[in-house]
Amino acid sequence: MKGCASASGRGNGGLVYGYDIYVRPRHVARTLLNLAELAPPGRSEPPLEITLPGGDQVSLPFTSHFKSDPVDCSTSSTLELDMSLMFDVDDALREFAETYGREPAADGRLRIGYIYATIRFQSFPHPGCTAVECWAATSGMSRLFARSAGVRKVFADLTADSGGVCCLFDTGDGAPEEVCWLNGEPTQERITGPRFPDRQALVATWPDPGK
Repeated sequence: MKGCASASGRGNGGLVYGYDIYVRPRHVARTLLNLAELAPPGRSEPPLEITLPGGDQVSLPFTSHFKSDPVDCSTSSTLELDMSLMFDVDDALREFAETYGREPAADGRLRIGYIYATIRFQSFPHPGCTAVECWAATSGMSRLFARSAGVRKVFADLTADSGGVCCLFDTGDGAPEEVCWLNGEPTQERITGPRFPDRQALVATWPDPGK
């Protein structure tokens, strides 16, 4: 097995928007398997075998640095994934498909990729939580992430289904993040707003990750 590579910085010369999901460490495998359920069907490449900190093992229909070699993160701080995910078509996704010549699948969903994920097993805001940062590869996809209610719902639902504590929409440029999900409830509030004047105020509302 190769070691789990260090996280690459966001930045492709354009917009780099994403959704950051924060989960308790014991829910990391569950979160990754929920992500796998969003992958397009019929993938021909071999699954990516991952060993997580603590020894849990998962098989995912993604790549890491565009390779399918087994990845051992048992003693590492980060994991990088390259993903394609399926989304129910809304107006923003329909416009994206028309602009970029994409066709929805037979079930009406649209494949979007690559979406890159950086999993930080000790997140920057709270080392007791793991961050699953899912970010767009292009400026066009970043605009889609910002405009599509369907994309937002997928990541908020993923947070809920994975027992996550928080989901943020992040523009990656230092602008205030927008809170999409918090402690079991959907929400739409910006950090630096009245409820959360800074990130510390948001993190203070998170439950003890050990519980």
